[in-house]
Amino acid sequence: MASSPDIPPEISVVVPVFDEEGAAPTLAREIAAAFTGRNAEIIFVDDASRDGTRAALKAVAAEIPQLRVVGHRRNAGQSRAIRTGVLAARAPIVVTLDGDGQNDPADGPALVDSLLAGPPELALVGGERVKRQDSQAKKLASRIGNGVRKRLLKDAANDTGCGLKAFRREAFLRLPYFDHIHRYLPALMLREGYRVDFRPVNHRHRQTGRSKYTNLGRLTASLSDLVGVMWLQSRARDPGGADEL
Repeated sequence: MASSPDIPPEISVVVPVFDEEGAAPTLAREIAAAFTGRNAEIIFVDDASRDGTRAALKAVAAEIPQLRVVGHRRNAGQSRAIRTGVLAARAPIVVTLDGDGQNDPADGPALVDSLLAGPPELALVGGERVKRQDSQAKKLASRIGNGVRKRLLKDAANDTGCGLKAFRREAFLRLPYFDHIHRYLPALMLREGYRVDFRPVNHRHRQTGRSKYTNLGRLTASLSDLVGVMWLQSRARDPGGADEL
């Protein structure tokens, strides 16, 4: 079911893309098929791609009426693209996927259903990739990084690098924003007093393009980010709720 201006969508699927001309159109069609029968909109955020990503998405929008394309004027990174998409979203529930096609859109509706079936304080259901289709070096680096982060932040997440997540838009917008925030959503949700949960999801080979990250680059950014999130946790104070008097 496609959303219309008169009927706000119930789900907004947000996909950040950068130089993904080969993957983006196919991914848009897969998302539309996965959410058939759901009142959902699809928002691709082009992070100032240097190839034909933007034109390819605009072309496929003619066949997918629920597809919206938002473009950054300058490249600002994956986390900013996700935030741009969430700010543009019209639905209370947001699903995010990576733009390279390795996340399987077919897993998205199940994450939404798990989120909606939970208590109101459940704000995020994250995917945990099984049978990861990455190089051994990348999988090893991810395993070490996830282990260190989980031990220090106590966020219960085994795979925060998985881009496939379903969360409540309002909860996301309560979080402090910084670059690379998308890897720390479980910890930050817990900091705000929400609950988080995780479900296994499929992972696929990259068919086109190439990764925008290196193990060294990810490690350098992760160290400062980890220290920053630990500081945020140390400065949190829980009022135990609030009552109007």
